[in-house]
Amino acid sequence: MSNSDSRINPRQLGTPRGGSYAAVPTSGDRKNRNKPARGKKKSIFEAYMSKEDVSAGLKRGELIQGPLRINPKKYHEAFIPSPDGTRDIFIDGVVARNRALNGDIVVVRLLPREQWKVIKPDGGDKETEATHESDVPEDMLGTWAPREAAKGDAKSPDVIIEAQFDDDDAEHGQDHLQDTLARDIKTLSLDTAEKVKAAGVGAVHRTKQEEVPKATPDPKLLPDKFLQRTAKVVYILEKKHSRAATGFIKLLADKNSELFKKCAMFSPVDHRVPRAYVSLADCPSDFVARPEDYSNMLFICRIVDWKEDSNFASGQLAKSLGQAGEIEPETEGILTEYGVDFSDFSPEALECLPQGLPWVISPGEMAKRRDLRKECIFTIDPSTAKDLDDALSCKQLPDGNFEVGVHIADVSYFVLEETALDRVASERATSVYLVQKVIPMLPKLLCEELCSLNPMRDRLTFSVMWKVTPEGKILDEWFGRTVICSCAKLSYDHAQSMIENPGKVFSPEELPPISPQHSVAEIQQAVLNLHHIARHLRKQRFIDGALRLDQLKLSFTLDQESGMPQGCYIYQYRDSNKLVEEFMLLANMAVAHQIYRSFPEQALLRRHPPPQSKLLNDLMEFCHQVGLEIDFSSAGSLHKSLNETFGADKYSEARKEVLTNMFSRPMQMALYFCTGVLKDETLFRHYALNVPFYTHFTSPIRRYADVVVHRLLSASLGISSPIKMEKEAIQRQAEHCNDRKMASKRVQELSTDLFFAVFVRECGPLESEAMVMGVLNEAFDVLVLKFGVQKRIYCNALPLLGFHFQKVGRKPELTLMWEPERPEQESVSQEITIFTLVEVVLRSDGVPLKYSALLKRPSAQK
Repeated sequence: MSNSDSRINPRQLGTPRGGSYAAVPTSGDRKNRNKPARGKKKSIFEAYMSKEDVSAGLKRGELIQGPLRINPKKYHEAFIPSPDGTRDIFIDGVVARNRALNGDIVVVRLLPREQWKVIKPDGGDKETEATHESDVPEDMLGTWAPREAAKGDAKSPDVIIEAQFDDDDAEHGQDHLQDTLARDIKTLSLDTAEKVKAAGVGAVHRTKQEEVPKATPDPKLLPDKFLQRTAKVVYILEKKHSRAATGFIKLLADKNSELFKKCAMFSPVDHRVPRAYVSLADCPSDFVARPEDYSNMLFICRIVDWKEDSNFASGQLAKSLGQAGEIEPETEGILTEYGVDFSDFSPEALECLPQGLPWVISPGEMAKRRDLRKECIFTIDPSTAKDLDDALSCKQLPDGNFEVGVHIADVSYFVLEETALDRVASERATSVYLVQKVIPMLPKLLCEELCSLNPMRDRLTFSVMWKVTPEGKILDEWFGRTVICSCAKLSYDHAQSMIENPGKVFSPEELPPISPQHSVAEIQQAVLNLHHIARHLRKQRFIDGALRLDQLKLSFTLDQESGMPQGCYIYQYRDSNKLVEEFMLLANMAVAHQIYRSFPEQALLRRHPPPQSKLLNDLMEFCHQVGLEIDFSSAGSLHKSLNETFGADKYSEARKEVLTNMFSRPMQMALYFCTGVLKDETLFRHYALNVPFYTHFTSPIRRYADVVVHRLLSASLGISSPIKMEKEAIQRQAEHCNDRKMASKRVQELSTDLFFAVFVRECGPLESEAMVMGVLNEAFDVLVLKFGVQKRIYCNALPLLGFHFQKVGRKPELTLMWEPERPEQESVSQEITIFTLVEVVLRSDGVPLKYSALLKRPSAQK
């Protein structure tokens, strides 16, 4: 057979799907193999270049540096971004990757053109881009689903951590964006065995269109658009990967070898990490006698070395975690792998906290601040939140305008520069929100007590206050240090109820305790006024060209005794969330302007680069193929295209979610940076918000970047002396905050994945409608509407007589021919294309934390 769908890829032979690797050379590797010197142990990997040669090679443009991303589904494929924004550079095989791990900043040398990868012109082979970590295994979950699918819980659930408001969310298009779509829509990643099996199902799925010449064309003769540059790693600039992994230990296979008496083999769960020899002395004492007792026991191993002449790394077992598939061991494994510090705060750090408790604001400090304690100021947060960073106020003025205030916890008063506590906070850089708990950036005394804007407590704050018209036009602005006393801790539900029932008189039982200095009516009127102004601000932002790609989040109700998930649902983003979001955005933008004006060389801002051109062009082409008329010319036009209705039926919201997923793929991450190191001011822009300057000011309890911004703001107002950090130090801190932000986001996603997989295991099988979001030659991707998760369904896992892939016009389409349930029945055919509605069953696979989506027969569908 000469067609592409049934060719066997020699690289995949002999490696079970998802199997851990040894450094077996791939076709790409063999070309790069060092010739071993006589008498020496044969090298598998090339020695790294010297630091001096790397530096010179980078300057001359002979070498390229970038973050390494390894495809989690095919660990022999890795990529680094191309500096010119075109197609990623491909690193083919473990040997070419030269012992670098996922996320490391590596230096590569391009291989000769004849070794570049040929891209099939028909687009049948699209595994040419780096998959981002969140993109991947199909059993990792996304978090989108239509709003109708989420009915929520009548009672307030025990835990809804994902509903924690994050003003990062306001920036979307951004952080979740680039990470989200689980694969290229046209990618197909099937193992050889699956391909052969699929080929045997029936030849009906073969089409002439897919046929390619038997011989791979010579790359030297092909134009660039059909080629992907390939490279090999010559140096690791920075080991960003934690070098920690969770996995299992096994005895070595060769009982007679010397190593058998000394070492065990550690096999990581994440197949992008190498297997490693670990000392038997570090293993449990009865492991050699009873290895089967440990077959399901998770361990943490740290990779300490990986020599040029070894297929395997050397590791050190750090600890045993517990049974695979259980929530706490798995959670600890996730935190460790991503380098999250969840240890207790050191005595040195705790000594920096106020020692004489109860703490009170000194008269001297009070004299330096504007006293707002008598004002009607309140917080609006998720009902379970304990770290209350921000409060709001809105007072009507005699002239009909309003004085609106955003009041943020004054963390920099307690966390002084260059103290032990400051060092810990700068290292942690962010709080990490898991489904069942928070790993805080600051000690509990600060984040839940002294800094948290708890009701009826005097608290130190940094405020931004505006005089605004009822239509949201800003007439005046003031920044300063203040003291507040919040009169109520409202939840989003309380605020939403006030917005939806403007005339209602609330009874005391329906609301949280209210300060006797203020009435419920006064608070309700302030909420309604803020809502009215926020609607104008929001409308104007989108008129001005902002983009929002809504990330709808999966939330869980947890059993209070066992901590196990009892239920899960899509968290609804409502007007009360939007109200808070608008004023946080306004404060962040105002502060960005203020600190950049005052410190053009030292300001810590947040930029969001425009989408990657290569991926954007691919998406434009794809939309054209499936007949979607989308305007990609700007963030605003994209937002408009997405929000124009896709039909008026109840599935229009689902179609919008599928499109949101597609649009997310080309988006880049938003990044902290220091203005002094980026000379071109046009690069400061925030693409999704469509504003020239933006920063983070509103969450200093849980984000270190905001603490630095508070110090800059304070210095800009002459309240404190200038910040001690030079621009280079601020840039290093910005980069560290970016790294920790990405890690914490990934940990949060994996925590959600963990709880959902446990939910499927405990409460499954689960049935749901799903919408097709990508069609491949022998599989298709669906968005499971009830739970917002994405899954890939393989044709060869279904009871089919055969299946047929074709492009109708240029729209990919699969026809499935189902086996009859009874002999006398005829085969039922089913068309699968983008936006097709299907019914699926999610079922646990019997392996810890793995579950599959299976398609229900059309006859069984309503």
